[in-house]
Amino acid sequence: MVLGCSSGAGKTWLATALCRWYARQGLRVAPFKAQNMSNHARVVIGPGGMPGEIGSAQYFQALAAGAVPDVRMNPVLLKPEADTRSQVVVLGQVRAELADIPWRERSPLLWREAAEAYRSLAMDYDLIVIEGAGSPAEINLAADDYVNTSTARLAGAACLLVSDIDRGGAFAHLYGTHRLMDAEVRGQVRGFVLNRFRGDPALLAPGPADLEALTGVPTVAVIPMVADHGLPEEDAVPASTLRAVGLHVVVLATPSASNLDEFEPLRRAGVRLSFTRDAATVAAADWLVLPGSKQVRRDLAWLRSTGLDAAVLAHAATGRPLIGICGGLQLLGERLDDPHALEAAEPGADQGLGVLQVTTRYTDAKRLAQVSARFGALVAPWQALSGLCVDGYEIHLGRTSGPRPVVTAADDATRALGWQQAGVLGLYVHGLFESPAVIQALFGVSMPTLEQSFERLADVVETEFSRDFLRGIVCGERH
Repeated sequence: MVLGCSSGAGKTWLATALCRWYARQGLRVAPFKAQNMSNHARVVIGPGGMPGEIGSAQYFQALAAGAVPDVRMNPVLLKPEADTRSQVVVLGQVRAELADIPWRERSPLLWREAAEAYRSLAMDYDLIVIEGAGSPAEINLAADDYVNTSTARLAGAACLLVSDIDRGGAFAHLYGTHRLMDAEVRGQVRGFVLNRFRGDPALLAPGPADLEALTGVPTVAVIPMVADHGLPEEDAVPASTLRAVGLHVVVLATPSASNLDEFEPLRRAGVRLSFTRDAATVAAADWLVLPGSKQVRRDLAWLRSTGLDAAVLAHAATGRPLIGICGGLQLLGERLDDPHALEAAEPGADQGLGVLQVTTRYTDAKRLAQVSARFGALVAPWQALSGLCVDGYEIHLGRTSGPRPVVTAADDATRALGWQQAGVLGLYVHGLFESPAVIQALFGVSMPTLEQSFERLADVVETEFSRDFLRGIVCGERH
């Protein structure tokens, strides 16, 4: 189990790397995270073949492990809708009745689901690589911390505790977290990991030895800063790429923006990538992206209240590339009908931005699907996509209709997935920029595959950890 001193310490990265490293040793490996809080989700197959959704992190960890992504790998997914409210997804399906239950009362209910998912998963694999959440030392939440404490106890997991040394204060962070965490889980900690270290590891002495003298826990790896590792951010708005030159792609990160992780490949394609809510940055964009949205009507109202709707319209009027994906597509259309108040507190209809001749009506069924999309004859500036077939996924409320779709399902030409009007392209297919063929067509760049990225991560683990240590902790050995 990979625990962290904080969010962003490197748990996701390290868990993914360990999934691939142990899979390379010939083990059947699966990832597990009892609960994720993120609007970055992927569609997988659930029980009975029904599509479900899990956090992106566990989806990629499963691929790294060579396993088929499964709803059991992330049995609880909380998708924030406001500061104090989240949609609750259990085993891939929305459980609306759980959203209004207070957090402390809801946790035992969710833990029962998560514990059963872990037990079931553990029967099918040789090794489970578990990712914790946040910190296991949040003493105000300790009684209900099933993601870290209860999971670690249930699994009897050998635990690694990771700290981000690039932030500073790593030794204090490790010591304090170790002292404040649950006593039983503290006894399961087999090693500390210093992540994102820059410089000569010899300069760390005598820190690791002194820390071991205080805690009894060795520092088992010092991971260097790994730039451009190829994995998306788990749940945050990604950092912008600060480059002075090159094509500037701007993602308008509305308050309810979702699935921002799918734009990570653009960074590796060599473009300058910005995530912003700033009108001047939007105005300077060569390409503008409206991403998915957890609450489309709310984001539309926000665009108008901030004046950013005018910035989007001004960009569209120039003919420069503008793409809306999923909720972004809906925003770009002419009308949003919500008769059952599925997208807002009150039923109603809103005028969209009106740069695509489509309308959307919200229904009570969320569409979850893996999809293969075929691009028809597109015109400039999107003509390079013409004729491509791209695998992706759909996660959305609402059904959109309009004339002359330019993107359809590969297995059903009557199912419309996208429309173009001048420089504006809107489509329901998430994962467009994760396709090497799309990146090659649009930017003339050959991208490393996911397999190559996973192998690189495992190589870092191979270099920085002792093989005997990694083998020993799965056999219950102490070092």
